[in-house]
Amino acid sequence: MDEVLLEQIIVYGIVLVLCTITVFFYLKRKSKKSLETVKKVAVAKEEGLFEPISLHPHIDLIACIGSGACITACPEKDIIGITDGIATVINTSNCVGHGACFHACPVEAISLRIGTESRGVDLPHVSEDYETNIKGMYIAGELGGMGLIKNSVEQGQQAMENIAKQKKPSKENVLDVVIIGAGPAGISATLEAKKQGLSSITLEQDSLGGTVYTFPRAKIVMTSPMDLPLYGKAKLYDTSKDELLQLWKKVISEQNLEILENTKVESITPIEGDTFKIVTNKGTEYVCNQVLLSIGRRGTPRKLGIPGEDSQNVAYRLLEPERIEEKKIIVVGGGDSAIESALLLLQNNNQVILSYRKDKFSRLKPKNREKIELAVADKSIRVIYNSNLVSINEKSVLMSIEGNAATEIENDLVYIFAGGELPTSFLQNAGIEITKRFGHVLKSYK
Repeated sequence: MDEVLLEQIIVYGIVLVLCTITVFFYLKRKSKKSLETVKKVAVAKEEGLFEPISLHPHIDLIACIGSGACITACPEKDIIGITDGIATVINTSNCVGHGACFHACPVEAISLRIGTESRGVDLPHVSEDYETNIKGMYIAGELGGMGLIKNSVEQGQQAMENIAKQKKPSKENVLDVVIIGAGPAGISATLEAKKQGLSSITLEQDSLGGTVYTFPRAKIVMTSPMDLPLYGKAKLYDTSKDELLQLWKKVISEQNLEILENTKVESITPIEGDTFKIVTNKGTEYVCNQVLLSIGRRGTPRKLGIPGEDSQNVAYRLLEPERIEEKKIIVVGGGDSAIESALLLLQNNNQVILSYRKDKFSRLKPKNREKIELAVADKSIRVIYNSNLVSINEKSVLMSIEGNAATEIENDLVYIFAGGELPTSFLQNAGIEITKRFGHVLKSYK
């Protein structure tokens, strides 16, 4: 009996020791990861990456159980981490609004928001069915806050489904719907309009693909499959801009859709019969029953307002960088678009200068920061901080550095990436209400 008792004590003792060791190392590992996250948050705050600039996850600290499912699901790096068993945001400026964390959370502790308690974001009034305060006028995609391609595609389709439910009797020379913008949301909506049997036309102020068209050629723009109306599931992983545009062109051609590029809408005016008159920069007019706005939030590229900026050697987006050879180029800006474009222009014996008005870069994606630092270190690119262009001439520019008198620099091409101006006046002229939202919830479980 004593032997059995002794044996049980030994067995239970060994099990207890093993459990204690396991728990010890688990807690030690957990503590180590927590400290790593705290350090990452401190770095993010120092580099200006902690404060979100667009759609981002908001974590309910009471509901969160620290499962880490959100971290595993996120396609980006170091957007979310765990501290003391609770999830926390880190580099929220790099969040692409994928929403994978939202769907992965097992206790529904994450909501997707835009703006913060201290930094508001101008958003148009949009209801759950994507209709604005103007009856018959809808918004889908980036303009409403959902900028990711997959989300925009879904919104374009859903908005058009709601438009189809409100279809009015057909009238001569009156379209069922005019779609403004041929980005992800606009293309999806155009396909859905045909699927629903609606008469429509799509107007794009630039080129097919909208903002996607301005991405550098090799930039990855998709990380998961999406459903396109009249096409089905497009299984796109690690897809380049070119591949995505070719898919869209293929579907548009097969479905014989009418999309007019380089056609900017100047005004939208409600007229008699609960219809709208659309006037373009080409003088063409369209009358329709309903309107879907699927334009980007940036609207028109922001200009520097300096002499010579309207010359032919100035551009606000980079297209076909591989065709540019042996040029002296100045890229203006300090964001990801400016960095990516400057790096792409280093090929073909080009000489590239990156001009940035501040004393250091902030809010850069980690890979872009690493690449630009390497390019500066090996002297393949010259970065001039605290600089501003004063004027642009045919073969040179005048640049003020650290507030000093302007210096003349030889130059063939200037690329300006100073962001874009919200199309606020365009929307307000159409009657759409714009409100500054602070921490506005765009997607929740309720």
